[in-house]
Amino acid sequence: MTNLSVNLNKVALIRNTRNIGIPSITKMAKICIDAGAKGITVHPRPDRRHIRPRDVYDLVEVVTAVEFNIEGNPLETSFMEIVRQVKPTQCTLVPDAPDTFTSDSGWDLTKDRERLIPIIQELHSLGSRVSLFMDADLEQISLVPDTGAERIELYTEPYATAYRENKELESTWQRFADAAKQAQDLGLGVNAGHDLNLDNLAKFCTIPGILEVSIGHALTAEALEMGFAKTVKEYIKILEQAA
Repeated sequence: MTNLSVNLNKVALIRNTRNIGIPSITKMAKICIDAGAKGITVHPRPDRRHIRPRDVYDLVEVVTAVEFNIEGNPLETSFMEIVRQVKPTQCTLVPDAPDTFTSDSGWDLTKDRERLIPIIQELHSLGSRVSLFMDADLEQISLVPDTGAERIELYTEPYATAYRENKELESTWQRFADAAKQAQDLGLGVNAGHDLNLDNLAKFCTIPGILEVSIGHALTAEALEMGFAKTVKEYIKILEQAA
């Protein structure tokens, strides 16, 4: 079955509009875990617009029973400083520039592969699994094994857009299915994330072997209507049915 990792960035974004500490990141993580989430994801950006370093450190004691996934650009000094202290279960490396509005593309390994190799080696020495944020691009995915990363996370915004607009949905889904298969044939695990939601998740997870989906923005928005625990349970229900 595909695991759900809940991204808490948007919870932190709401918290940061005031200075009174609510909603609590650790409390929301506990609610998600109690509801059945198998992981917690955070993406501490350099501008600290949502998750902040203190949040990451506070979560360490909360996530002991699930996987802790920290996303970020390892070419930013602050990211590596955090993961060296936290030693998360998984580091998802994302090629975001500091001023990027949201993650919007995967790695170009023809350009960045050599820079990533020593970073991935260091992350392995910390005990962290490494996943590279990748487009559904067969040529780029073919370069991932050379980096030493164990997994990829497919950037699923193009699929979500095709689903929402009902344009080229089947061909787009097939592109992601082909990308997942190629990664698996190369011995890589496959995660997925970005704009997946309660409407489009079931179809996406008909792709065999998706190990983990990381979902934050849509889940947080849906939780405003349904409540966090119920929303997490609805996602898990979809993943169980897909399995």
